[in-house]
Amino acid sequence: MFTFVTLAADPWPWIIVIALLFVIIVYLGSRVRVVSQSTQYVVERLGKYYTTWISGLHFLWPFVDRIRKTYRPNGQPDEIISLKEQVLDFAPQAVITKDNVTMQIDTVVFLQITDSKLYVYGAENPGLLIEHLTATTLRNIIGELELDQTLTSRDLINEKMRNILDEATDPWGIKINRVEVKNIVPPKEIREAMEKQMRAERERRESILIAEGKKASAILEAEGEKMSAILRAEAKKEQSIREAEGQAIAILKVQEATAQGLTLIREAKPDHAVLTIEAYKAMEKIANGTATKIIIPSEMQGIVGLAAGVLEAVKTSEKK
Repeated sequence: MFTFVTLAADPWPWIIVIALLFVIIVYLGSRVRVVSQSTQYVVERLGKYYTTWISGLHFLWPFVDRIRKTYRPNGQPDEIISLKEQVLDFAPQAVITKDNVTMQIDTVVFLQITDSKLYVYGAENPGLLIEHLTATTLRNIIGELELDQTLTSRDLINEKMRNILDEATDPWGIKINRVEVKNIVPPKEIREAMEKQMRAERERRESILIAEGKKASAILEAEGEKMSAILRAEAKKEQSIREAEGQAIAILKVQEATAQGLTLIREAKPDHAVLTIEAYKAMEKIANGTATKIIIPSEMQGIVGLAAGVLEAVKTSEKK
């Protein structure tokens, strides 16, 4: 009972103990770290490199262990080291080509941290160093190229810069995956001259295409006329052949008919009177023509005279 009264009268020692326990628990809790996937921490013990934490649960020993802070590639201070691929987008750099043309070129660098220990202890603020190294490397490469080569050799520039930067950053635990020239901006007068040149080139190509089109059209028209003339000539030739064949067949038919007529007459064996009548009919057809003079064979003159007298007598009797 006495002890209870004493504690109730003086609670501060217990409050202090509880507060100390709470502070100790909070402090120990702050020494626990959960490392996420694709991240790492560099741990120092008594100011010296101790280990590299990978993903999982870890504990820092009080007063002896601490996490070494460093810079991210973008220049922000942090104790977390990301192993993911990262990008650095640098401001445009003024460079001079081999033919003394000043232009602005901005680049993009894709990198990845491969060794956390080398990244922390290899260089102070590696991102800033990479930016300056990129600028100097770009000036050196562009200084060996002329303007036209610079505008048409982006792949060559990218590959050279990647090789140089990757070799330079290897001691820093950094791998340069890609370097891309994002934009090349020549001076204004150069751009205007290039635009004029491109416009002239487009007009030249347009003229060539128009001329080639006209040429092709003329060739097609000539070929069409040629084929048309050939077809017309072949049609005329075929028509002439057909007409000649028709005439030949007609003549052949007439001759065949005449031959058949003569055959029939020969088979009928006509007498002298029938032949005389047929001759008279023939002479009658001749007399109906437009000829003013008619030559009559001597053997038919008597018959013709007799026939004429008979016809005259018949006409006289009809008038009476």
